[in-house]
Amino acid sequence: MQKTIQKLVLSFAFMPIFAMPTTELNIIPVVGDADNIAAQTIQDAREEKAAKIDAYYGKHNLPLTGYGMKMVLAAEKYGIDYNLIPAIAMRESTGGKFACYNNPFGWGSCKIKFASYDDAIEAIAKNLGGANKNTARYYAGNSSAKKLYYYNGTVIPSYPGEVMKIMDKIDSLKVNIEIEA
Repeated sequence: MQKTIQKLVLSFAFMPIFAMPTTELNIIPVVGDADNIAAQTIQDAREEKAAKIDAYYGKHNLPLTGYGMKMVLAAEKYGIDYNLIPAIAMRESTGGKFACYNNPFGWGSCKIKFASYDDAIEAIAKNLGGANKNTARYYAGNSSAKKLYYYNGTVIPSYPGEVMKIMDKIDSLKVNIEIEA
């Protein structure tokens, strides 16, 4: 009998605590808390990145001020650095100030027309992310520096470095965003 009890006790000793019903442990699970916290953290990071972009353009009173969140979401969607397309726009058209045909990125030597800045942001992010089969060989899987080389560095050798400096300036901005509790 004693050996049976010892075996029983030993079997419970190695049983993971998570295998026991939560009611027996006086734990009341709160469904979705971790998901809500993770989602809020992601949203906070997005808002901070968008605020940095908007602050950068805003301090120069440029037309792309207010497009920060669109750029952040497009960058996430296509897996590129959040500050890559705003930096290209700054280098190519001074943040939309000298944009041609809603094309603040100089895409296609500025011969490609877009209906809006939103369309241009989506198209550039898609191409730089390697999601356009026609340009993927240049951009898919490459670092931002390599993407910039193919974007315009073959014509202007200093181009990648110039855009990377702007990316650093955007990233280093300190912004205050209100985080909801």
